Amino acid sequence: MRIGTEQLQQHLAREVKALYTVFGDETLLTLEASDRIRTRARAEGYTERDVLTADSGFKWTELAFAGSSQSLFAVRRILELRIPTGKPGTEGSEALQGYCEGPPPDTVTLVVLPGIDWRAQKSGWFEALDRAGIMIEAKPVTRKALPEWLAGRLRAQNQEADMETLDFIADRVEGNLLAAHQEVQKLALLFPAGAIAYEQARDAVLDVARYDVFNLGEALLEGDVLHLARMMDGLKGEGVAPPLVLWAIAEEIRAIGRVLDGMASGRTPPQLWRDTKVWGSSHQSLMQRNCRRFTKEQVEAALAHAARTDRMVKGLIRGDVWDELLQLTLRFAAAAPAKSLPKQGKMAAAARAAERHQSGLF
Repeated sequence: MRIGTEQLQQHLAREVKALYTVFGDETLLTLEASDRIRTRARAEGYTERDVLTADSGFKWTELAFAGSSQSLFAVRRILELRIPTGKPGTEGSEALQGYCEGPPPDTVTLVVLPGIDWRAQKSGWFEALDRAGIMIEAKPVTRKALPEWLAGRLRAQNQEADMETLDFIADRVEGNLLAAHQEVQKLALLFPAGAIAYEQARDAVLDVARYDVFNLGEALLEGDVLHLARMMDGLKGEGVAPPLVLWAIAEEIRAIGRVLDGMASGRTPPQLWRDTKVWGSSHQSLMQRNCRRFTKEQVEAALAHAARTDRMVKGLIRGDVWDELLQLTLRFAAAAPAKSLPKQGKMAAAARAAERHQSGLF
């Protein structure tokens, strides 16, 4: 059975199972979920703890041996298996499937993995873990969900904030959940229980946002131009190569064009996603909700703009590459007729405008 990290506490309040698997790219949530399982198991009397790390020199026979060995005093224990690469290999796959067929008694087994792609999730060893125990996926917190996540963290330390303040904090910490957690904890040290004012958050919360170029596509679909302006400014500040940014933008535009063609021909969603190579449930959901905002004419115009930008990136024509990338992104995301954006659409100006808008200054 699979649950999210937000459901884990409720599950552990009811029972403790013999096998848990925690996986995901969100380090903070993975650490917290693992710690909750250990804490609950100790409260139930699982006092010993053995840790195995499946690194390059690991012998998978150690897992079978650890599972079969019993304490001299027959106490309950936690057996933790960490697989940092998320790839156990052939020997590890067989060992994990054998272990899942008969987990040891008086033992809570905790398997900790990084993010696992959809192909690996169909492997025999991963499905065996899924069948034998509880799977907890540490999914990234999206920008849209981040204010509510922050509100929950503030509630846990007897503080609260209005939506404007939560949005401001979210802009400062997006894409960096561990730093977001630290910034929330800092608010508890600086201010008493109760409401956090916007001015207090503005003065206290550092700008620790980090942006992933591979999230540009979903941001394009959502059409939040202020968010996109911040993303582009952040990617520029982090030194991301313009060709990679242009590739991410153009790939999403092409995908939207393919989806529009597929929908026009009456293809069903499963077939549509396969044929258009749109992977991931969140991406598919966003595509299904938003792709009708666009037209084939807008797709073709955007691809022509992308081709001009590519020549600029290669130095064949003159211009400000990042400003051109921003114009391409905002023009297409807004799903408006192609026209020149105002000259003040420079990267820093756009970011400042976005912050002023979110702050309610105009």
